[in-house]
Amino acid sequence: MTAKIFKNFTFNPKNDILSGLTVALALVPEAVAFAFVAGIDPLVGLYGAFMMGIVTAMFGGRPGMISGATGAMAVVMVHMIQKGNEVGLTLDMPIENLGLQWLFITLLLVGAIQIAAGVLRLGKFVRLIPHPVMMGFVNGLAIVIFLSQLGLFKETIAGEKQWLQGSALWIMLALVGLTMAIMYFLPKLTKKLPSALIAIIAVAAITIFGGVEASTVGSFIRDGGGSGLEGGLPTFQAQIFTLFDTISGHLGLIISTAFLLAAVGLIESLMTLNLVDEITETRGSGNRECVAQGGANILNGLFGGMGGCAMIGQSIINVNSGGRGRLSGIVAAVALLCFVLFGAPLIEQIPIAALVGVMFMVVIGTFAWSSFRIISKIPLPDAIVLITVSAVTVWQDLAIAVIAGVIMSALVFAWKNATMIRARKRMKEDGTKVYEIWGPLFFGSTTNFNAKFDAKNDPDSVEIDFIESKVSDHSGMEAIRNLTNKYLELGKKIKLTHLSPECTSLLLKADPEFESLIERSIDDPRYYVVTDALDQEV
Repeated sequence: MTAKIFKNFTFNPKNDILSGLTVALALVPEAVAFAFVAGIDPLVGLYGAFMMGIVTAMFGGRPGMISGATGAMAVVMVHMIQKGNEVGLTLDMPIENLGLQWLFITLLLVGAIQIAAGVLRLGKFVRLIPHPVMMGFVNGLAIVIFLSQLGLFKETIAGEKQWLQGSALWIMLALVGLTMAIMYFLPKLTKKLPSALIAIIAVAAITIFGGVEASTVGSFIRDGGGSGLEGGLPTFQAQIFTLFDTISGHLGLIISTAFLLAAVGLIESLMTLNLVDEITETRGSGNRECVAQGGANILNGLFGGMGGCAMIGQSIINVNSGGRGRLSGIVAAVALLCFVLFGAPLIEQIPIAALVGVMFMVVIGTFAWSSFRIISKIPLPDAIVLITVSAVTVWQDLAIAVIAGVIMSALVFAWKNATMIRARKRMKEDGTKVYEIWGPLFFGSTTNFNAKFDAKNDPDSVEIDFIESKVSDHSGMEAIRNLTNKYLELGKKIKLTHLSPECTSLLLKADPEFESLIERSIDDPRYYVVTDALDQEV
């Protein structure tokens, strides 16, 4: 059992350790920024990143994938946190930061939902996401990552955020450019050193020892209202169990937020898993990742973290830096905690520009540039789906974009297949009219299927041959049943041939009188019909 849990622990310890340290440095401003988005203390975001990272690194379904506090979940939880704080002020004994305590309660439910999704093996459905949706997802996410970094080109003046100007702007751009240049050219000289980590160290050395004035991690935290990185170990939040009565009257908000957080977290995690699978040419376990994500969020609720999910930017940094084993994620999480416990003064001196440069290189590596080349060569519906998913990811969020893309792709697929149903007609010597059905019979094609027949004007003997047709769902079965009843009501004879044994069984289960209408033969097709009844039998 232990061997299974720690399978793929490490392939190259040096690469895993160095890439983990690089990821940990990049996690700091991300976790702090997303905590500010959610309206909570930066340490809550850092604790959340640590607990998400350590649990999913050890027990998740994708070695080398990084989890932490994410913006996608932060924007979902902010409304509930604000509402909770408002409620706390109205109580007889005002409770400070009640919204944060509500978040911890909600994360317990989020974790339970995600674990249930893994136990029910729902993670496999990520494999059904169409390629245009996947390309739209990575493009949209690359744009979101890029736009999120632009906020770091601002400074706080008189309590207001303003764009950098003059020498401050040029210094920021120069340091970002230097970071990107090191990351681009260093791998051409040697691949033994993680370019992102070397770039961060080099730029930090310039600002610390060269006397260059630049925004740092520490100044970024203080500008956002935080006091600094330094903190203690996460502590058990026993008080949340005494505050369950405060959600009375607001249970709907808690439950709806929990389901939305669970959905956003799973979709982003499973999409990231799928992307890392493609990059590494290996395959992770979506169901195992669901369980690990759920366990990590429950731990966040119990020990005061903001929760989270997989992070595509940090995952790509890790993989591109050589981190392919579980050790890389463990090192990243432990290093992040060490920064909070022991290294806060040093980490706070790292220039924001270095971390922005790293993320800009992630944007370049994430964006599917090939989409520009193929956009005019793929079917128009696929191109529309790709563009729509990219736009909705930027405009709304990842979960809505992916769901919208899958629905659009499914509708396009259903429409195309609905128009493929055909019926060849011929007459036998004995006067029987034969309908040879070609194409899939399912909910989208039943209308076209029924339109092929002329029950009133057909001869007294009719045969429907399904040798080249596949009955795909319960709607198709009902269409056959209704059609045969129509012929029988007109007093005509009808035969159904070349139905699969599964279709035959279900027809007879619905109406045993069909036994006399179905003609069996040794060349009947064999396939399974997607119905609840058959799922229960299988």
